[in-house]
Amino acid sequence: MRVLGINAVFHDPAAALVVDGRIVAAAEEERFSRRKHGKRPVPFSAWEQPVLSARWCLDHAGLRSEDVDLVGFSYDPSLVRPVAEMGLADPWDHLRTMYAEEAPSLLAGALPGLDPGKVRFVPHHVAHAASATLGRTGSVLVCDGRGERASHLAGRNSPDGLEVLASQDLPHSLGLMYEDLTEHLGFLRSSDEYKVMALASYGKPRHLEQLRAVVRTTGDGGFVTGGIDWPRLAPARAPGDPWTNEHADLAASLQRRLEEVLLELARWLHERTGDRTLMIAGGTGLNCVANTVLARQGPFENVWVQPAAGDAGTALGAALHLARSGPVEFVPDLGRGFGDAEIERALRTARVPYERPADVAETVAETLARDGIVAWFQGRGEYGPRALGHRSLLAHPGRRANLERLNDVKGREQFRPVAPMVRADRAEEIFTRGPLPSPYMLFVHDVAPAWQDRIPAVVHVDGTARVQTVDAGAEPLVARMLAAFERRTGLPVVVNTSLNTAGRPMVDSPRDALECFGATPVDLLAIGPFVLRRPA
Repeated sequence: MRVLGINAVFHDPAAALVVDGRIVAAAEEERFSRRKHGKRPVPFSAWEQPVLSARWCLDHAGLRSEDVDLVGFSYDPSLVRPVAEMGLADPWDHLRTMYAEEAPSLLAGALPGLDPGKVRFVPHHVAHAASATLGRTGSVLVCDGRGERASHLAGRNSPDGLEVLASQDLPHSLGLMYEDLTEHLGFLRSSDEYKVMALASYGKPRHLEQLRAVVRTTGDGGFVTGGIDWPRLAPARAPGDPWTNEHADLAASLQRRLEEVLLELARWLHERTGDRTLMIAGGTGLNCVANTVLARQGPFENVWVQPAAGDAGTALGAALHLARSGPVEFVPDLGRGFGDAEIERALRTARVPYERPADVAETVAETLARDGIVAWFQGRGEYGPRALGHRSLLAHPGRRANLERLNDVKGREQFRPVAPMVRADRAEEIFTRGPLPSPYMLFVHDVAPAWQDRIPAVVHVDGTARVQTVDAGAEPLVARMLAAFERRTGLPVVVNTSLNTAGRPMVDSPRDALECFGATPVDLLAIGPFVLRRPA
């Protein structure tokens, strides 16, 4: 069974391919088109079709469009109610639905040979849920901005399928509420919500009681959101203006209320399922602070979050839902990869001086130990928004100034943190009060007091860090680089942030890597077995 999954009507258009119960490929369109979140500079017509990513998925598997058995489209237009009836003011909703209704013929036109009769609509939150459960048994919680008519799903997956226990109709939406605050604080909605999460750590939740009065659970697995007068709580911030304590306090207040509501929803779900494991998807699942509260204080013993928890992940979920296979193995490196010969051709075409060291891991460790910044391009690209050791910028964690330095390299706000990458066998002595191992950078941990002054670049203002643990069996090259760095510095931690600059998608191809290296003050580009050095 060959199933192609498509997300196209919301942001982060993506494609994924499942063949005989195995995830073969998954990629976001932005990595090909170079438009972040797949968004063009104009409204809705705006969201791209994932044509390039779908073609690549098929090419990677050696398939033609006519070889596909089913296509899962992660939106069901038959579920949509009129915008006014849902209490929304979305001028593009009718276009979204019209596009979805025409999706079979549009996809067939974009992928010649594809039979439009093979396209199946999969409800948006069902696709999210399938991406989280991966065919496993347990409880599942989906929370995002919106689907066709709802913003939340709580249920239980088993070999018999997904049982939906609760959902929340629009206009009530935790995700849209967070988007509203993102826009009020001068950031880009449906894009910069993680900036609000970062800003929250600088503030105090002094508006929490006001928010508790209007944002609350309803006792039946749902919640209400509404009636928040943002300007009464803090003045709007214009994009690019400095942020103030008022802005940070408002961010902290909403972040705390979000955590409380999610915790209440998880407790309600656990009372009905008694499961040990909670699986999470939806854009809210990328809020690593809230995830950590669920893991620390929630009733479930295990919390697993889909690394591509946002809408890109629904492409995979739609394919898995139609494939109806048993539990499947997930790895995050599902995107494009490039062989050594292909990389070297790109370097020769660019006419740049390069070398092939005996061990690229040792060369990178030496550069990092000398306080150089390294662009790291290895293996297949990550599926989802986190750089997990395949498309990363690396730096020395022992230099406090490297946080500001990296934010300058990327052209982003100075309150934004960077993350520590650490070998899994060393994590427990450095990072506490969070789930370990943590291979997908989706939880925060306290940094042990003895280590805070040793790795200050990765310690956030509240003493926490968003950790990525590295298993030597799964990521041998990254693990060797970390070991080589520790031999030189005594530190088993390296700074890791995504290989991109502000407003640009993560680097995906050798050409992207060369362009990024050429445009930023990075000291070394490690691309496959080759390295390029910045001239003195």
